[in-house]
Amino acid sequence: MNQPFSMGKPILIFPAGMPRSLEYLEQCQRNGQAVIGSSSLAYDVAKPRYPSWEYLPYITDPAFNSALIELITRHGITGIYTPNPVAWSYLNKVLKMVAPHVPLINPWPVQEELSGYRAAIKRSQQQSHTLTLASATPPKQAVSAMELASLFRHANIIPGMCDDEKISALCEIARHSVKGDVVEIGSAYGKSAFVLARLAQLYGIGKLLCVDPWKSEYLVQNDAAGLVDDSIQYFDLDETLRVFEMSLLPYSKGDINYLRLPSTEAAQHYAVGREVVTPTFGTTAYCGKIALLHIDGNHSYEAARDDVQSWIGHLASGGWIIIDDYVWPYGDGPKRVGDELLSSHHERINSAFVMGTALFVQLH
Repeated sequence: MNQPFSMGKPILIFPAGMPRSLEYLEQCQRNGQAVIGSSSLAYDVAKPRYPSWEYLPYITDPAFNSALIELITRHGITGIYTPNPVAWSYLNKVLKMVAPHVPLINPWPVQEELSGYRAAIKRSQQQSHTLTLASATPPKQAVSAMELASLFRHANIIPGMCDDEKISALCEIARHSVKGDVVEIGSAYGKSAFVLARLAQLYGIGKLLCVDPWKSEYLVQNDAAGLVDDSIQYFDLDETLRVFEMSLLPYSKGDINYLRLPSTEAAQHYAVGREVVTPTFGTTAYCGKIALLHIDGNHSYEAARDDVQSWIGHLASGGWIIIDDYVWPYGDGPKRVGDELLSSHHERINSAFVMGTALFVQLH
């Protein structure tokens, strides 16, 4: 924002029917900010969505400036939001002359839209030097900087808690992965699932199976302060699954699917059946040996322990186990399970390290 504005006085959104205009409208409504929508169309389909509406001529019309000044004066407009680059450029120049007290709320729209892409490119350039792992599995050739930039950009569009440090580590262990299935326990909206699926495709590892009940009763963590459990009420798990499907479907080549089951039940299914069928992803056949096992389900000690015990028997020689939130401020369930894994399988460990908040272990 260029300048502060008053929550009690209206902001003008123009043109009001663009997708980003409607997103900003919803943000204002959540925050109790008064808004007025405006368009140069004789009838804009977005009009019914606004509490107040005004017509403005096209910015190419000689009458635009006077109409804008009249609208600003009559409604006491304190700021203008426009996602249209041409309108923004024009208003940025004209407002300084006709209404210097009225700021443009947003920066140049193209700058705003490209910020995520620029951040992804920067991140991929920072990762041009790969990590050095003490792994018995010979590394594959690292993918290009553009592939990495694309991975970071698309991952960060999807809601979720998988940060760039963890993504960087996943990129590296994928280079040191044997072939086999990629199994994720706890997928939520699909952010880390997308990363795993894309890396499995880039490095020819295998197919992705996501396991998540997407039901609130399985989210109870019994975290120490109850803060995590208190947040469960705000999640719509059916919606979360729909977002997961939307996030992963464009990248599926018959090599992505999910089981909407608790982890232990899904493990029983995996042990006896190699096919998974869902309406969204169709039929996917798995090989039955796991190359990458990502544990990110319920973080209570008992649940995390059961996840590891239910699935570790299917791990291929040279396979990786990732225990997410090994470093977790709300409890020690994942850490206890990770430490037990390190202790009980110490003779089989090829490589083990912590990056971000996750523990990465490769077993032979």
